[in-house]
Amino acid sequence: MFTPTLSDKLRRKLDELPDKPGCYLMRDRRGRIVYVGKAASLRKRVQSYFRASTWAKADPKLRGLIRSVDDLDILVLRNEAEALLTESQLIKDYKPRYNVDFRDDKRFLMLRIDPHEPWPQFKAVRFKREDDATYFGPYVSSAATRTTMAFVEKRFGLRKCRSRIPGPEDHTHCINDIVRYCSAPCVGRVTAEAYAERVEQACAFLRGESPALLNEVREAMEKAAVGKQYEDAAALRDTWLMLRSVVMQRARVVATPDLRAADAWRGLEELQRVLGLPHVPRMLECYDISNISGTHSVASMVCAVDGLPHPARYRHFRIKTVHQSDDPAMMAEVVRRRFERLLREDAERPDLVIVDGGITQLGAAADELARLGLADLPIVGLAKRYEELYVPGAAQPLRLPAGTAALHVLQRTRDEAHRFALAYHRRLRARRIRDSALDEVEGIGERKKEALLKHFGSVDRLRRASPAEIARVTGIGEALAREIKARLGGAIAALPEGTEEQRPG
Repeated sequence: MFTPTLSDKLRRKLDELPDKPGCYLMRDRRGRIVYVGKAASLRKRVQSYFRASTWAKADPKLRGLIRSVDDLDILVLRNEAEALLTESQLIKDYKPRYNVDFRDDKRFLMLRIDPHEPWPQFKAVRFKREDDATYFGPYVSSAATRTTMAFVEKRFGLRKCRSRIPGPEDHTHCINDIVRYCSAPCVGRVTAEAYAERVEQACAFLRGESPALLNEVREAMEKAAVGKQYEDAAALRDTWLMLRSVVMQRARVVATPDLRAADAWRGLEELQRVLGLPHVPRMLECYDISNISGTHSVASMVCAVDGLPHPARYRHFRIKTVHQSDDPAMMAEVVRRRFERLLREDAERPDLVIVDGGITQLGAAADELARLGLADLPIVGLAKRYEELYVPGAAQPLRLPAGTAALHVLQRTRDEAHRFALAYHRRLRARRIRDSALDEVEGIGERKKEALLKHFGSVDRLRRASPAEIARVTGIGEALAREIKARLGGAIAALPEGTEEQRPG
């Protein structure tokens, strides 16, 4: 007889479970995570715990687990391999009392760095020892581990040499400072304090606290695609996808909505104290510019209410008055247009304006607010590289400690603005490429273009067609069909995955 009584909340969640791979987190009545598991099908696996047949065969430990479960969270993932990786990391993060596996970390590679070393460096290891080092992972594949390590070494200028304390003799035949952007502590090009700061930034990235850095790889990929450097774009795409799968699994929030709201509100209270605001900034607006190689310059504005995203208030802009790559001028245009409209409509104003960028972007935006009579509206700039907070009139930028709730609120809002701007930029560019792709094929005039689009319905369908199918269209021969296929295949393949990203919400 199945005796434990399930709460209405738990019954509802069990009924709504998707038939998809992922991880599940079981919580007790106090909200504590007591068990983490993975499944190829969340619906089948999780529901199986609460069947009478399971209870009848269960050992005392499993019965104890079933009795203690009062709530459930899930993470839907792409495949079972990613679920395995995520399960392992969640167990290490939360140490649920009913989990006993994955305690020795022998299955996969990890990244290890000892911040107590004179010049710390990352190493790939399989064993997690009881020492003072910091470990990241385990990662689901060796390739993912080594790609990630190579990225953080180059991005943050960390050394790769073997010497514990590198000196000038180590630099004699070393060119890592040239080909891998090493900061070269061996010849004194960086101080110990500055190098330690680079290490901390790399660790923050691997903890999932700076997911915006992934955009640097994606922007390079897109720039290569626009420049028709398709092999470089493909290599960068593979690197980006692998880094995203490795890093973003750490950035996922595995907390109830109530806990997320509490963390966000605590961050807003910290911001009030740090910035000396008269009241808690309940409504934030964050602005970001996106222009790659000076084409299709756009901007985004995202809104957070009580520290959480409010997609209904999101807006995007096409830059109208700036025709060269000038981010401060573009920021000034967007802020002017936005607040002119707010004043004209007498609409609600934000409690704090955030611009993505440093002192120049902040100055341009603040000048526009002053011209509109809004000089008293709080505004700050958040620079990506060192996550520095610029405040008008301050001699030096603020550096909020990593891990603080205030910094998390700012980063999440800024990263969402960046994502929203890039999504809009990619849609415009993809539309231009699709619209112009046929125009670039020699021998295709308006009449043949019209016939092709009428026959296939869209450029995307035409791209998927075989040369033989294209050749059946009136006026298109086999040679021209092969040329069309070659041209469209190149143009569309250069686009990164996710080109048709939609507005969130």
